[in-house]
Amino acid sequence: MQAIPKTMPHAQTAEQKSGRPGPGRKPQFQLKTMLKNKEMQSALGSGLLMLAAWGVSSWQPWLSVALYVISYALGGWSKAKEGVETLVKEKDLDVNLLMIAAALGAAAIGYWNEGAMLIFIFALSGALESYTTERSGKDISELMALKPETAMRLENGEMSLVSIDVLRPGDLLLVKPGELIPADGSVFKGRSAVNQASITGESMPIDKTTGDEVFAGTINGEGVLYVEVTQSSEGTLFSKIIKLVEEAQNEVPDSQRFIKRFEALYARIVVGVTAVLILGLPLVMGWTWGASFYKAMVFLVVASPCALVSSIMPAMLSAISNRARRGILFKGGAHVENMALTSVVAFDKTGTLTLGAPKVTDWITADGEDAQELLAIAAGIEGLSMHPLARAVVEKAEAERVDQKKAELVQSLTGWGVEGEVDGVLWRIGRSDMLDKAGPADAFWVSERTRLEQEGKTVSVMLEGDRIAALIGMRDELRPQAREAVQRLQKLGIKVAMLTGDRAETAEVIAKQAGVDYVFAGLLPQDKVTRVRELREQHGHVVMVGDGVNDAPALAAATVGMGMGMNGSGAALEVADVVLMNDGIEEIASTVKLSRRARTIVKQNMVFALSVIVLLIAGNFAENLALPLGVVGHEGSTLLVILNGLRLLRS
Repeated sequence: MQAIPKTMPHAQTAEQKSGRPGPGRKPQFQLKTMLKNKEMQSALGSGLLMLAAWGVSSWQPWLSVALYVISYALGGWSKAKEGVETLVKEKDLDVNLLMIAAALGAAAIGYWNEGAMLIFIFALSGALESYTTERSGKDISELMALKPETAMRLENGEMSLVSIDVLRPGDLLLVKPGELIPADGSVFKGRSAVNQASITGESMPIDKTTGDEVFAGTINGEGVLYVEVTQSSEGTLFSKIIKLVEEAQNEVPDSQRFIKRFEALYARIVVGVTAVLILGLPLVMGWTWGASFYKAMVFLVVASPCALVSSIMPAMLSAISNRARRGILFKGGAHVENMALTSVVAFDKTGTLTLGAPKVTDWITADGEDAQELLAIAAGIEGLSMHPLARAVVEKAEAERVDQKKAELVQSLTGWGVEGEVDGVLWRIGRSDMLDKAGPADAFWVSERTRLEQEGKTVSVMLEGDRIAALIGMRDELRPQAREAVQRLQKLGIKVAMLTGDRAETAEVIAKQAGVDYVFAGLLPQDKVTRVRELREQHGHVVMVGDGVNDAPALAAATVGMGMGMNGSGAALEVADVVLMNDGIEEIASTVKLSRRARTIVKQNMVFALSVIVLLIAGNFAENLALPLGVVGHEGSTLLVILNGLRLLRS
């Protein structure tokens, strides 16, 4: 180990970097955060000025009017600006301009307080919606504030503070207690508990020791860790998450797109009807201009689609925020809506339903062969391969403390396995297909292979020249939470399928353990796409869950693609609509439930908003609805639909 200097610069701690509470400290009450929102401050300031103006109206009318004017300006400026920009740039009307026009119209006929109340409640509802958006963005991208900028690198016995941009695989870093881990890597030396909540959503710190994987942006606990870098800064899991965050919220639900188009048309209709009322009532009904203008202003207030426009996104953003805190990242509100319609969830097998790390379960040798010697030879050859099955052989040798034999002339045999020389003897390890042509003398090996395959194991054969020396049985174990994940989905009435490139026998064993409804084995990447499309035709909306490059086409073909964030390939994360940052497949069912609830709340909001608009319009013409009641009814309904959506934050 390199010498460590007695004095050294300090890397940033989590609290220094983000200003947020570190592990073990409670976050501040959310009301304080809400009050820091500038829109909220303007809305509340407008409301206080409205109350002050009303209080002095009986003895200082001129002061009252002045306070009302300031109240209008403070609460309505940002909305008026948005409305004018929409009018100028898009040549369209929106709800912001309608509300400002209604408030100014109320003031024009002497209803200063009603106009100010309209501005105040409209600004308050807008501030609440903005807070929802900010809260969602914060819950998804709060980890971006934890992006490390510097690292303590140990080089030639000297410790120096360097930018993370210069780090390369193989660099050795020192991470002290409470500091951010600056790069993806493995623990070279030390023991500590690491808070991985910013990456995986796990609430409890995870114990790390020599050989364990750690991620950039996570927070070291009480121990000192020496970390060997395995990824440059642009290749870290953290960087992948940031890219996903930048894409998040770009897509909006189809219902929101419809409302956006509807809003523009509806706004024109409301303005047209308002003009007809102002001009037509005096001519047709013989009303005074003042009475007609008042009736038109009440109509303009109660008919505006504020509540309808606010029915969707607060609920969707709250659902996104809720899931982000559990390590499930939606790339947009459209996927929340689609997730609610799920009828089938299709899982890739390897690395998704299973751990993706096969283990050697059987080591069968010929009579008289030294099993330990053969294992040493196999580990020496397989140790130069990156294939998961090769790694399983090496791990078995390490577990049994068998030293690898030195192998030479090792090369891959495309589509079969690997070969190499040990002590001048040629050895080959690969698929057991050659046993399909075996003669009577090899009946023992054929029988053993059949038994292993019936147990759902992958079988490799080890050859000394052309002589069979051993059979190797390996199995990829089911994830501990896989069966629970499947059962939770089935309780929601959702069918579960498994897609895999493995042989049918292996697939059937895993499928039986997991309890899935449909099994499709022996699939190439294009076959997985075909199966996903068939499931969509037969059942409707399909969620595909996968982790590998070969899963990317199927993820794209599904209604919603879900990628495994911990060990998933870059291609899978790129294509996925939703990312399980902690690979928590048991959370898929709760995510579907939350998405369904979000969709139900959106429906509730839309029905409620439309009902209130219809009732208020009817009240205006049938019962001469007073402007103050119209303001309270209209803006009150807007606040209610936003608050109804906000409930999903704590669902």
